[in-house]
Amino acid sequence: MTNIDNLIRDLNRVREKSPLVHNITNYVVMNNTANALLAIGASPVMAHATDEVAEMAGIASSLVINIGTLDAEWVKGMLIAGKAALEKKIPVVLDPVGAGATSYRSKVCTRIIEECKPSVIRGNASEIIALSNANAQTKGVDSTNSSEAALNSAKALADKTGAIVVISGETDYITDGNTVETVKNGNKMMTRVTGMGCTASALVGAFTAINPNFLEAATNAMFIMGITGEIAAASSKGNGSLQLNFLDILFNIDERNIRKNIRL
Repeated sequence: MTNIDNLIRDLNRVREKSPLVHNITNYVVMNNTANALLAIGASPVMAHATDEVAEMAGIASSLVINIGTLDAEWVKGMLIAGKAALEKKIPVVLDPVGAGATSYRSKVCTRIIEECKPSVIRGNASEIIALSNANAQTKGVDSTNSSEAALNSAKALADKTGAIVVISGETDYITDGNTVETVKNGNKMMTRVTGMGCTASALVGAFTAINPNFLEAATNAMFIMGITGEIAAASSKGNGSLQLNFLDILFNIDERNIRKNIRL
């Protein structure tokens, strides 16, 4: 069960410590992701060059690997950075964008999981099902399954990998294979803004950087994501204004907003 006091504590820790979150992410969402991390109080860096990723991972507090726009050189960088983070024992968050859509994406995810041992895997329902079941297929980068339908796959994936698995959807599920936390905050309009899932993964990266209890950290990050989106959507006319309002709310979210809007 989520402890609201711990959620507020983690939010304050991110703002006080401003952890350096190293992102190897897709170029569709780099700006969104960096701005979201800045809004929450973290310090983002986007670095994917093979010549520097190990060094960058070595000074970061967490690493977020997002496979949205794959390229052979980027994959090399992901593996180098992931192994460097593993050696340093800093958390690695994997966002398996489009896993199951092509065999290449699925193979890359498998390599990252096996060689970098991510602390958290966050994806939509279809991506999580695909990672758990090699025969499953997704529709591009969009989910064709409900988050609830992926829960058993998430538990199996968590058991197999040792990672915390997060399923984003109308209800978010976070599991270590045994315990299951749920987040019901959010708004459907968020699905019309590209990179919202990528933003969620980045926030998970920020929260795992300051809380070694990765189940709690991931859950708290998803609550911040959902509450922020819900409040922002209430004053947005469409997905364009939602993007702006989301960042403003994320920058200003505080204990009062959380206690007033959280749905447990």
